Amino acid sequence: MRDTKKEVAVDESELFRQLEYMHKIREINDAYESKTGIKKKFYSLAMGCQMNAHDSEKLEGMLDEMGYERTNEETEADFVIYNTCCVRENAEQKVYGKLGWLKHYKKDKPDTLIALCGCMMQQDTVLSTLRQKYRHVDVVFGTYNLYKLPELINSRMESGDSVYDIWQEQEEIVEDLPSIRHFPYKASVNIVFGCNNFCTYCIVPYVRGRERSRMPEDILNEVKKLAADGVKEIVLLGQNVNSYGKNLDDSVSFAKLLRKISDIEGIERIRFMTSHPKDLSDELIEVMRDCPKICKSLHLPVQSGSSEILRRMNRKYSKESYLETVRKIKEAMPEITLSTDIIVGFPGETEEDFQETLDVIRKVGYSTAYTFIYSKRTGTPAALMDNQVSDEVIKDRFDRMLNVLNPMIHELNEKLVGKVVTVLAEEISKNNANVLTGRADNNALVHFEGNKDLIGQLIPVKIVENKTFYFIAERI
Repeated sequence: MRDTKKEVAVDESELFRQLEYMHKIREINDAYESKTGIKKKFYSLAMGCQMNAHDSEKLEGMLDEMGYERTNEETEADFVIYNTCCVRENAEQKVYGKLGWLKHYKKDKPDTLIALCGCMMQQDTVLSTLRQKYRHVDVVFGTYNLYKLPELINSRMESGDSVYDIWQEQEEIVEDLPSIRHFPYKASVNIVFGCNNFCTYCIVPYVRGRERSRMPEDILNEVKKLAADGVKEIVLLGQNVNSYGKNLDDSVSFAKLLRKISDIEGIERIRFMTSHPKDLSDELIEVMRDCPKICKSLHLPVQSGSSEILRRMNRKYSKESYLETVRKIKEAMPEITLSTDIIVGFPGETEEDFQETLDVIRKVGYSTAYTFIYSKRTGTPAALMDNQVSDEVIKDRFDRMLNVLNPMIHELNEKLVGKVVTVLAEEISKNNANVLTGRADNNALVHFEGNKDLIGQLIPVKIVENKTFYFIAERI
């Protein structure tokens, strides 16, 4: 088992080094195909957030360049890669369960290569467990050096030993990696990596590092290339997009970046996530209001409605300031829809604190809410806090919160029935070959009759039925 560790920035030649490794491995895989008539396949699984999903598009792009063909069946794969998440414990347990199955799979197919990357791999306890119990894993790397996948595969092929390559930081960003988009007409674009907020329940800053913004010209060039390739909708990604540009010498605010992106021809829709309430500026609200390409939907995680719990979470805003931000947003854009994240059962949460959360839910009127039971994560300050809430109390509060949320979401969505919205047709329904699904400007999921020729088009439809979490519509 070979280890390498680095804490240095990557120079501009790094992309070319990795392209050379891609070419070298492709020659090996092409020779195998010529000899056997069988093309080697890869299986890729991204867990957790959209950042991980977008990272996996780059990993898959590099594997494609190396001569592997994608498969959706793990039992067909010659190369298996899991891009892991450690935000919640069940995500980690899922990885260990899959590794147990892969141990048996590899006995029957010993040439299979197994790679793990992502947030889990930045934790020493996880690495120790892998070395002790899962020695059949071939390549392990973290969140900072995903671009090194070709080099790490090559090292594994040459040495025959497992390769662990975990970095603790990275300053520069490697641009122009190959990528496989899962949808031809929409794409994600990273604008900032890492997080400086250190919310007490969250492990992300410890595994993703401090904030690092991409240069605006690199972002704009990527979006222009996507537009030239037929992409109509982009989603800008970051742990906190609102703080974009703060670490750059020539600082460009997130709002200014949005204006520049909206000027690019061919891009018809712009979305972004996630926004931290403490950094959402009046300038950003104005840009969202004034730029028609920016979708009128906003994900604004509240986490709790209690100012005391927010203080313990280190969120750096209060219930009152959050509601004031919402007031400004709705005043500027009455038609906007708001979604949120809510954690129930944070240490020290009292019934009064929980009632404050219900109060915020009622006052804001969310179109969607991602609700979570507090999960204790080793390495975070919250895990060591006193007054951990019992599972019984948390479950009761969680159920009561859903009893408030779900009827409100249904009632809010009922107001859309009879209205005409424009939907970007994304894919054929998994349940009906004559039905397309897509998202409206307000991020509502809409199903309507149509054929595959409409995929990628912006289609006006009339909402005819509210199913609470999606809508049925008719083309007009």
